[in-house]
Amino acid sequence: MITSVKHRIRTIFVTGLLITLPIAFTFFILNFLFKSLDNSLSPTFTQLLILMGVPIPEGFRLPGLGVIMTVLVIFLVGLFTTNIFGEKLVHLGEAVVAKIPIVRSIYTGAKQVVTTVIQTDTGSFSRCVLVQFPRKGVYALGFVTSEAKGEIQDKTAEQVINVFVATTPNPTSGFLIFVPKEDLIELDMPIEDGIKLIISGGIVTPKYDPNKKVRINGIQERKDARV
Repeated sequence: MITSVKHRIRTIFVTGLLITLPIAFTFFILNFLFKSLDNSLSPTFTQLLILMGVPIPEGFRLPGLGVIMTVLVIFLVGLFTTNIFGEKLVHLGEAVVAKIPIVRSIYTGAKQVVTTVIQTDTGSFSRCVLVQFPRKGVYALGFVTSEAKGEIQDKTAEQVINVFVATTPNPTSGFLIFVPKEDLIELDMPIEDGIKLIISGGIVTPKYDPNKKVRINGIQERKDARV
């Protein structure tokens, strides 16, 4: 009983962290960017407008300048790093950062988080399914991308579906498997909930009402219709 309560408390606490930390991290980063750029660039930009003849009182700050400058700086950095010289400079900087113990860990972790968020394209997935992978009797959460076509479909006896089985905790990597349509177990959970389930390693479980419907071997049935 005590063990069960401790496990429940731990699960609730970890779930709270998974929800709270990303929000706090996002707020901290955006707040830092906006305030830093606003404090450093707003006076210079305002003074430039005054020199151009714009009637602005001394010490006046233009509202929203931090947001505008943040977007502009991000765009300019992206523009610079998309060419060969900028890309080489970034690699050189990362090589230097990789040799600094504490900074290396922070930078690598932050980059991995940002890369995971950006590269996880939920629009490429149509629905969540369960598949027996990597062997029969063991189930994995997968995302249907499309129906198989071309040579793969031509050389299989059944109609197969392209399923992406993501890895934990990074859903941008995984396995592309081709599963017969009748072997798929359809799920009702949204794609976003499936991603959360994978990233959390099963800690964050999407809500599901078993009284509404059940799925057996990929066939949806009403629970009240079962004998």
